[in-house]
Amino acid sequence: MLKFEFWSIFEAVANVLILFVLLRIFLFKPINKIKAERTRTIQNDLDSAEKAKAEAEELRQQYEDSISEAKEKANQIIVKAHEDAEAERSAIIRKSQEEADQIVSSAGRTIENERRRVLQEAQTQIADLAIEAASRIIGENVDDEKNRRLVDEFLSEEEADDQ
Repeated sequence: MLKFEFWSIFEAVANVLILFVLLRIFLFKPINKIKAERTRTIQNDLDSAEKAKAEAEELRQQYEDSISEAKEKANQIIVKAHEDAEAERSAIIRKSQEEADQIVSSAGRTIENERRRVLQEAQTQIADLAIEAASRIIGENVDDEKNRRLVDEFLSEEEADDQ
């Protein structure tokens, strides 16, 4: 059955050792080399992914900061626009009030001037009527200038008394 001979065991051990050395040189080294390269590639990919994730997070933060700044600026612009509109509204109201006051003042002056003119015309007409009435009563034509002066003085005194 089985025989154990020294040379056959020696040959078997030598064959196994030679096979191990050959496998180690031609199989294990390239496999280990491929395995190390693959490990390094995977590690590089992981590092790149981590770096990309950090950059993406930084960009997201910058984006959020930009949006916050834009919202703040928009709010400031809206507040300033409201303030400007309120100032413009106040200026328009003030200007309108000044114009209205000027119109009222001008109208008051115009009314006063017209009142004086009408009063003067009325005095002149009253004087003319009084002189004409006096001329008819007396029956003769009296001195117009002297009579007119007397009537004007009388009306001026009456006007002073009314005020």
